[in-house]
Amino acid sequence: MSLTRNMIFGAALASLLLGGCTSKVTEREQYSGFLSNYNNMEEVTTTSGEKAMRWVSPSWNANAYDTVAFNKLELYPAPKPDERVNRQTLDELQRYMTSGAKASLGMKYRIVPTPQAAPAGSRVLILRAAITGVSASNEGMKWYEVVPIAAVVGGVSAATGHRDQDTELFIEAELVDARTNQTVARVVRKLFGKTLENSSQKITTNDFKAAIAKLNSDLQAFIR
Repeated sequence: MSLTRNMIFGAALASLLLGGCTSKVTEREQYSGFLSNYNNMEEVTTTSGEKAMRWVSPSWNANAYDTVAFNKLELYPAPKPDERVNRQTLDELQRYMTSGAKASLGMKYRIVPTPQAAPAGSRVLILRAAITGVSASNEGMKWYEVVPIAAVVGGVSAATGHRDQDTELFIEAELVDARTNQTVARVVRKLFGKTLENSSQKITTNDFKAAIAKLNSDLQAFIR
């Protein structure tokens, strides 16, 4: 087998081995503890084509409610801003996602800040939701970087912070029936934002706006 054919075969094999380096869903060790529990979560493909970990009660009926009690997304655990994700960005993400969730839910339900604020006789669903992490990590190696020399250059680039980086936003949420206090749905989702040029580039709210739009679209589909 020629050197060229060896290189092509090696690159193809590497693409199979490296293709799944970046998980499309939140790994169990990345669960924050925000939800009441994480039992029976299954990987699903959402209406927008994204992946999520989700559990839905067999009794779930979006039409059984007319009101959602939801104030804002929480930041959980207590945020620790750094030079790449400052407090201003976290607050902007919190406001932006809260506004989007309320707009999506408001297409079907009355929105109140607390169950106690709902009019008498309301059939209330409580939404608990939180941003549980914001991060950027080096992209997985591309198949062509496995070719000799290119692999060495790729390794140096990663070590010096010049490799492109994937931005990730972690969300956890659950819906609770206010009358029974029973959870009727839980979801853990990882949103992928824009790709950053290197490890020194700051993460912003704009990096995630397209991914958040998909999240809101999936929320609308879920309650339809």
